[in-house]
Formats: sequence, structure tokens, C-alpha cells
Amino acid sequence: MSQPVPGSSSSPARRSVLRGSLAASAALTLGGTGLAAPAFALSGRPGAGWGVQTGDVTASSGLVWVRSDRPARMLVETSASESFRRVRRHQGPLIGAGTDFTGTTALRGLPAGEQIHYRVTLADPDDPRRTGEPVTGTFRTAPERRRDGIRFLWSGDIAGQGWGINPDIGGFRAYEEMRRLDPDFFLCSGDSIYADGVIQPSVTLPDGRIWRNVTTPEKSKVAETLDEYRGNFRYNLLDHNVRAFNAQVPSVVQWDDHEVRNNWYPGQILDDARYTEKDVDVLAARALRAFGEYTPVSTLHARGGRGSRMHRVVRYGPLLDVFVLDMRSYRNANSPGRQADDTTGILGAEQLAWLKRELAASTAVWKVLAADMPLGLVVPDGSANFEAIAQGDPGAPLGRELQIAELLRFVKHRRITGTVWLTADVHYTSAQHYAPERAAFKDFAPFWEFVSGPLAAGGFPANALDATFGPERVFVRAPERANLSPMESPQYFGEVVIDGHSGELTVRLRAEGGTVLFSKVLRPGRVGQ
Repeated sequence: MSQPVPGSSSSPARRSVLRGSLAASAALTLGGTGLAAPAFALSGRPGAGWGVQTGDVTASSGLVWVRSDRPARMLVETSASESFRRVRRHQGPLIGAGTDFTGTTALRGLPAGEQIHYRVTLADPDDPRRTGEPVTGTFRTAPERRRDGIRFLWSGDIAGQGWGINPDIGGFRAYEEMRRLDPDFFLCSGDSIYADGVIQPSVTLPDGRIWRNVTTPEKSKVAETLDEYRGNFRYNLLDHNVRAFNAQVPSVVQWDDHEVRNNWYPGQILDDARYTEKDVDVLAARALRAFGEYTPVSTLHARGGRGSRMHRVVRYGPLLDVFVLDMRSYRNANSPGRQADDTTGILGAEQLAWLKRELAASTAVWKVLAADMPLGLVVPDGSANFEAIAQGDPGAPLGRELQIAELLRFVKHRRITGTVWLTADVHYTSAQHYAPERAAFKDFAPFWEFVSGPLAAGGFPANALDATFGPERVFVRAPERANLSPMESPQYFGEVVIDGHSGELTVRLRAEGGTVLFSKVLRPGRVGQ
């Protein structure tokens, strides 16, 4: 049942703390087929016109990101108030060309469940007195008490299918709508860029209207070089909605295929005339480096150089653990998916073992499995192969389904409650309930999977369901034809609210423009709801 979006809970004080960030962002002017280079308030001093962002925030820590226009020392100050009357200083890295002038600073020892105000200052490395205009932002740390509720959003698929930043419609408008909901964090479920998606200056829609894109040199071809991958991340930051959102809402970001190229898997050799570099492993290494430079992800910025992996747990207080999966880096080759024995699957043996350990050890009421691909939706790769887990065979698990069956069996037998699957990828929104009485494989406890997206890309018709795990499509909203532009079809994102007193988790599937399309309340500790 549809209902209007409630009013923004963002307070005037919280909005005002963003003025410095938005002022710097306003210097990036969007044109019809191009854009002006970033301008800065203080000539000859380091500037941060690309804004700030935070990531992987917990009860006591988080990461702050910035990009400079020249070599600089990154300095971060945090405070309990937007006046910054009392500050704590965090020494950041030297920023230079080796990281495309990006820098990330880890904040530790933060108070739990508090609003943190921060400002980033860039200093001339040769003369620390020469500093640029500070850029400010804010975020909330995770609560340490169960009674403090949680609200977060999720979606994915940004700047895809040729639909880029359109100044005629206000750019990536869904980001502003999400910002006004004032969530604790945003889960980006993959396809955060489209490195293989060329952005043309204009596209004529079927009804004759013209879609106009902001364009950049890096978006004029598929990304192959490190600089081209970096340029794809910079492209999204040209949008003022994205920069304002980043300054207010921390993110938990995972990757899928389009951060490298469509439907990639390790060891793949391309047969694609657009690419001079055919080795996907080479492309993926460059893409991962750019991802780490432009995205504050804890495992890519681990102390002592540890990490270089995407899967991780972001612990968000006693109510919630977010298990960020990587269904791309460890998978086997896309195939018809009928193998009777498949230990690699889509997660790889090492990641599956890690996931089992972490799920078994989790004491959180809710365990969100953030998957970059859906479980029971059939996602083809060409005429014979399959890109996700399901392959359309409704019988016993085969291929990648074997690994998922092992995981679901483990969850049931270890009596792990509160698992909810969230994903994007398929460019529509839906809710699937999985139950053993409808399934070919029956050794699992019922669970829900919710899909939402795209956030700024083309809309596509709904995928077929695979009956192996007994999914029932309880709700779906999808276009009737492929690749509808954001001018023809609304963009989608999901909302999760966990009540601090009852522990109930409410999922809302939202459409851009102020509509709640579907809502489901789940109760803690219950099976088969």
C-alpha cells in the first residue's frame, strides 16, 4: 500500500553544518555537454572541491575521505558541536599524485551513538600555515545501547546504461531525497560506477525528448587505464546531490561487475573490440586501486597495510551487523551452472568459511547479508551462461547454488536468527520470501530477500525466479521494457528501520518522488515470518 514519504527529520543544526561543504561543492558548475574545472576560494592554496565523505562507521570509528587539487597534508578535526569550540585533531596522510590526490583518515576512539561534526583542512606540505578553506561534514556513530534505533538506506547502480548527470532534471535527484530522510548510513550494493558505460552528450528518448548528459573525457570510452577508472569515480562526484549526501550520510560500499566491466570474473580474457587490454585480472587490479582511492572502505585502508579485500563485517551496535559480501572476486567462470560439485561457487571457499564464522559469532539481533547479486533471480550472461547464482533449473541445487545451499543449511542448523538479504543489481525493486515448503532444497529456515535499484541508471523488466530455494515474489515494481531512462521510470531505494524498543525491523521499498511502494515488518528471533 502506497503512502506519502514522511517529512525530513534533518534538523536545522545538522543542515547548517554542511554549509562549508556545499559552498566548496558549488564551485563545480555543470554544463550541458561539459563542465568547468573545480574552482577554489583561496588561490594558491590546496582546495577540496570534490567534497568529503565518510565510510564504515561503527560505534567508535570511521573513515573520512577527501580529494585535493594539489599535493597537501590532510588534517581532520572532530567535535561534538558544529561550532567546533572543542576539537580533537586527527593527523591525516600526505596527499599526492600517487593516489590521484585522494586521502583517507581513520578516526578512532569516537563516542558511541553521538553526532560527530568534522572538518577537513588541506595544508601545503612545504608550508603548513598555508591552508585551504575547511570542508565540513557530519555523521552519527553507531549506538552502543539496544534502545537506540537505527535507520539506513540501500540501493545501487549509478550512472549506468548511458544515463549520466542530467542538469535539466537536477542531476542525481534520488540522492537529495535520501539525504532528507537523514539515515544513519547508506549501503551501496554495487555498481557504484559504470566503468564500461560510455556517457554521450545527449540521447533521444522514444517520445522525442532529449536527455542531456554532463560529459568528461574519461566517460567517453570504456575504462582500461588506472586514470580512466579514477575518472569514473570523479564523474559521480560532479553531481551536487552526491556531494551534499556524502557530507551528511556515511556509506558502506561494496562492488559488483561494473566497477570493472560487465559480468566479469577472475581469469576472464575478453573478446570485446572496445578493449585493448583483454586480461580482466589486469583491469580488476586497476579498478580495485581506484576504488580504494575514492571509497572509504575499512578493509582497503586497514592499519599496517592489511586488507585488500572487499568482504567485511560492519558492526552497528547491538541491533545490527552488516555482512558485506564480495560475489565478484572469488567466483568461478560464468557458465550454464549445472555442475554437480562446485566448491568455488560465487563466494569462494575462503569467503564462505569466513562468513560462517562471523555469522555464528554475531550477537546482533539482525544480520543483514549485503549481497551484490540476488539469490533466486535468474540473471543470464549471453544465451547459455548465467551471471548470478540461479540458472533456471527448479530442481536440486547445482553449480553456484550448492554454495548457497551449504550456507542456508549452516544458518538453520546453528540456529542463527535475524538474517535478511539486501541487494540491487537487476534495476527494479521487489521482495522475495524463501520457504522450504515451496523449494526443491528444503534444509533451511525461511528468510526474506529485498531488491532495490537503480539509483541513477536504466530500469529493466523483472527477472524470472528459480524455484530451487522456493522464492515467492510478494511484491515487484519494474518497467515493461528494457533500459528506461530516469525521465521515464522512477529510481528506487530501500529503507530499513530497526526499532530500539521492540527490535522490530521494517523494510520499505521506495520510489523516487515520495512513495513507499511496499512495507514489511519482521520480528526479532522469529523464523518463517
